[in-house]
Amino acid sequence: MSPLCVSGVNRAVDLCAAPGSWSQVLSRKLRGREERSEGGEGGEEVKIVAVDLQAMAPLPGVTQIQGDITKVSTAQEIIRHFEGEPADLVVCDGAPDVTGLHDVDEYIQAQLLLAALNITTHLLKPGGTFVAKIFRGKDVTLLYSQLKIFFGGVTCAKPRSSRNSSIEAFVVCQNYRPPDGYVPNMSNPLLDHCYDVDFNQLEGLNRVIVPFLACGDLSAFDSDRTYPLQLDGGQQYQYTPPTQPPIRPPYQQACHLRRNNLLSREDAAAPRPPHSGEEPAESSCSTQGELKGQSASSV
Repeated sequence: MSPLCVSGVNRAVDLCAAPGSWSQVLSRKLRGREERSEGGEGGEEVKIVAVDLQAMAPLPGVTQIQGDITKVSTAQEIIRHFEGEPADLVVCDGAPDVTGLHDVDEYIQAQLLLAALNITTHLLKPGGTFVAKIFRGKDVTLLYSQLKIFFGGVTCAKPRSSRNSSIEAFVVCQNYRPPDGYVPNMSNPLLDHCYDVDFNQLEGLNRVIVPFLACGDLSAFDSDRTYPLQLDGGQQYQYTPPTQPPIRPPYQQACHLRRNNLLSREDAAAPRPPHSGEEPAESSCSTQGELKGQSASSV
């Protein structure tokens, strides 16, 4: 982990922490720095909180929370461990169980990263740092744009420990500065499978309504429906030919000949060319006929 990320960090959160490698590194670096600075005045206690749905082995100096990062209650419990203070650093090494289908894996990883960003907006102090795993797919620029809304600097890093053949990378987001008026919320219909969220309760910057323009008269016929030909019960339907018939295609004559069975067909196979030293069949037959005629006349 870069020294730049841990300098000045006293409260750190590790999301999707199991089995605990990042928490172990945070503990070694932050607590080691604290031990070296022991005896100095004004030193603040280092606190590290690790969150995951799975249980982890105990780590020295790390408080573990077995919870869901998509729940507000988890964010509240983390803040409670920090005694009401926001975090200086939030890291997330979470990744889905890959399926081998790159489009699916990239989409699920993107939703996991956005869930981590959601809870980070509840935890991180202004100017704080957020580090998370990302899959660099074809649509990764959308994630970059979303992260740049909340952070002054967004950098994509590829450490040497990550395989070159892997699309895995890490985004280092520095200088957390949410837009003015932004209120953190955990609404994520794609992960909650609940589309009946209270969007009508959102106000200001959190509520964006895209205008919808319906063209034409709403009482007109719907192009997605099928209507009966007899629209009026008292009036008989009468066919009206099109005003402008289709253009005359170049294959119209061929279609006419085909429909009327007028296309010529070559049923007879082409004659086989004779081999070298072989007389044609017709000439040999005529020669035999002449010989027979001569024999008959001589008799």
